[in-house]
Amino acid sequence: MLTRRQALAGSLAGAATLGFHQAFAQTIGKQATMIVGFAAGGSTDATARLFAEQLRSYAPTVIVENKVGAAGRIAVDYVKNAAPDGSTLLYTVDFPLTLYPHIFKKLNYDPINDLTPVAPLTKSALVLSVGPSVPESVKTLQNFVEWCKANPGKASYATTGAGGTPHFVGVLLSNASKVPMTPVHYRGGAPALQDLLGGHVAASINPIGEALPLGQAGQIRMLAVASSERSRFLPDVPTMREVGYDASVNTWTGIFLPAKADPKVVTALSQALEKAVQLPAMIEAQAKFANEMYFLPQPQFAQQVKADTERWGPIVKSSGYVPEE
Repeated sequence: MLTRRQALAGSLAGAATLGFHQAFAQTIGKQATMIVGFAAGGSTDATARLFAEQLRSYAPTVIVENKVGAAGRIAVDYVKNAAPDGSTLLYTVDFPLTLYPHIFKKLNYDPINDLTPVAPLTKSALVLSVGPSVPESVKTLQNFVEWCKANPGKASYATTGAGGTPHFVGVLLSNASKVPMTPVHYRGGAPALQDLLGGHVAASINPIGEALPLGQAGQIRMLAVASSERSRFLPDVPTMREVGYDASVNTWTGIFLPAKADPKVVTALSQALEKAVQLPAMIEAQAKFANEMYFLPQPQFAQQVKADTERWGPIVKSSGYVPEE
């Protein structure tokens, strides 16, 4: 039996076939494989399949192959070792490249030197929400910070796992506000939100797509997003920066090729992806996950990957987090 997420992924992939299929010769004359480091049926996998359908101008066929394990690291390592002929693509979320160098003592890859950034494709935002253990009078992020200061024993926030982006967004907020906040780590967003609803933690930091249904139902209060600008899915919710706390992070997905890829191949792939992100069917499909389409030219994307990677270092160090083996 299909899960709801798998059924949604299939329906989205079907919708994407309504996109463009250009009639001129492909950039590479053989099948390409898009490697995804997360399981089939999830939002990352579904998005990869949507984009694979739109690359007929790049390759005659682009298939998606899931290399699952080590929270995305196996997929990155696989693409690093692939031939740089343009036939092996990596579709990944940001943190295996930007955050992992600071939370693992040893990686089998160098995210800057072992890969060629091509283009970002989507962006999303994290939102801080509070639950029933926090008084109804706490309606803004500033209210929450003041409440945490007055109730240090209760100042906690749920994360989707130790060493993940939500964990360190909480560190950023705690550092910026100068108010200690204790992270409570869970194995994923669902149990974190469940304990938020149960009053076991004061707050939770989750992707908007996870928190939005509970917020719309009035079960939690979404106070601020950790992005540089407001999300179109929560237009009335301010950014943390607006409130006075610089806790914004870049959360994106993107396409990479192995290092030393032919610049002409990189340019052609980037151009095909730029057209794909503008398709109404793609925009609509990503909205189901509260993702926005996002594109940068290749040089700017390479700069962003480098800047994001450098930014996480001092944040992780300030948290006292001990890197894993």
